[in-house]
Amino acid sequence: MEEALELLGLAEAADRLVSTYSGGMVRRLELAQALVSRPRLLILDEPTIGLDPVARSGVWERVCDLKASSGLTVLLTTHYMEEADQLCDRVALMHRGRLRAVGTTSGLKAALRAGASLEDVFRHYTGDSLEESGAFRDVRATRRTAIRLG
Repeated sequence: MEEALELLGLAEAADRLVSTYSGGMVRRLELAQALVSRPRLLILDEPTIGLDPVARSGVWERVCDLKASSGLTVLLTTHYMEEADQLCDRVALMHRGRLRAVGTTSGLKAALRAGASLEDVFRHYTGDSLEESGAFRDVRATRRTAIRLG
């Protein structure tokens, strides 16, 4: 654990209560917990959501360092297309539970048009409208199920 805390820049804060940590520190602590068992595959589900740009950058810097130094494979889910574009070797774009496109970011962008962004590619495959299906009752039922399973 000490090695993981050191790697993620948390060694000096190890004796503090987690409730005193910033959002970026909590995200790094979550990474440290995941790395204790030295996995070959690290699954990150929106690890930078709600973080400021400095904290986001710090998390990604450490993940990239880990990936480069250990050969770690990282499976990432994110809504931030610029993160996916910069960090991923391959992407799979999903919308409404269906796989819409798979490939390298450069390949997907080039197939759409010159100068396209990954966000342009996402919009091409998913449309521009906001999803308005479901109701508040559906959200409550999902939360109850998650609590029961958690």
